[in-house]
Amino acid sequence: MTEILMPRLSDTMEEGVISSWQKKPGDAIAVGDVIVDIETDKAVMEYEAYEDGVLGEILVAEGESAPIGAPIAVVVPAGSTVAPKEKAAATVPAAAPAPAPAPPAAAPPATTSPAPSRGTRPPSSPLARRLARDHGIDLATLTGSGPGGRIVRADIEAAVRASGPAPQLPAPQTPAPKVDDADVERVPLTRFRKVAARRLTESKRNAPHFYLTREVDAEALLAFRATLNTALAPAKVSVNDLIVKACATALREHPAVNVSYTEEELLFHKRVNVGVAVAVEDGLLVPVVKDADRKSVSQIGAETRELAGKARDGKLSAQEMSGGTFSVSNLGMYGIAGFSAVINPPEAAILAVGAVRDEPVVRDGQVVPGTRLSVTLSVDHRACDGATGAAFLARLAELLENPLLIVA
Repeated sequence: MTEILMPRLSDTMEEGVISSWQKKPGDAIAVGDVIVDIETDKAVMEYEAYEDGVLGEILVAEGESAPIGAPIAVVVPAGSTVAPKEKAAATVPAAAPAPAPAPPAAAPPATTSPAPSRGTRPPSSPLARRLARDHGIDLATLTGSGPGGRIVRADIEAAVRASGPAPQLPAPQTPAPKVDDADVERVPLTRFRKVAARRLTESKRNAPHFYLTREVDAEALLAFRATLNTALAPAKVSVNDLIVKACATALREHPAVNVSYTEEELLFHKRVNVGVAVAVEDGLLVPVVKDADRKSVSQIGAETRELAGKARDGKLSAQEMSGGTFSVSNLGMYGIAGFSAVINPPEAAILAVGAVRDEPVVRDGQVVPGTRLSVTLSVDHRACDGATGAAFLARLAELLENPLLIVA
């Protein structure tokens, strides 16, 4: 018998939710088969089998969560089943450390205390245990309706209804607005929002941000893009693709920005991996273009579009969202002239890109039509000083204003 444990599918993952089981108890499993879809803080990801066998038992039902490392299912050799005692033992680690096991033939004591000990608590999902605590319900008084008698959320909700008048939901941790319920729609936070809120708060609290803004003459950049698109048709290159490539080139030349800060040392990254912020329904994801300094603009464009599509479909893998050393966030398509982005730890900097805009400029003492682009570099002052950031941004502006240098 082998337990399937909740895997760590992203750098920020703390727990996962079972989105859907692709196999049911009794189904044969071969190496590479998708057993379950797991929703993390970033996306829904497929979990594949690593050995042949039969799915003996599901320990965490669809819609329920479990922390990393907790058993979510049991796989048994073909032709065998999971005995009840094995099922009970398989669920104990997810709840609390079990006492020393009794001899295999021993039966439970005939008499027990009204309040069960931690070791004899009936099997239950993490969500069911939390709801039971919130409502003051003793799990030992319930009969589970889940696989193997496991107590699930529906059992707790039924017990709450049966107990008579009682709060339907736990009291919110923050005061609700003093308005009629008809005027408010309460939408629970997704894990995306919760994790993003925590990480961004930690970033602003722990990393002393400073900001450098530069106005770039974008006329040559737009002309160069048009030339590339004509030459590469039907493939297309966006302004953002050129910016990502320019950032990668500048990072290669200014490795002091391609770093991460720790309490003991600075980590100088040998690879230039640029994260590209993508807006999705539940928030923001940052897939990573690996080795962007070694790829052509057209390669970056194709890869970025593929990653963005996966992000919106919730199909990004953990590898596609990890390993970033620098990020680019572009809100120009929304007409935003300029903004300051929050650093994506453990990176040391992020570039915020505004809209390309037409406006009057002064050339040779004359006011003439011009095309401008505003970029703002957010920098972790623990990792980089102002002069380091300014030198990087100056080189970036030079590359964007002379785009042939980007592909040279």
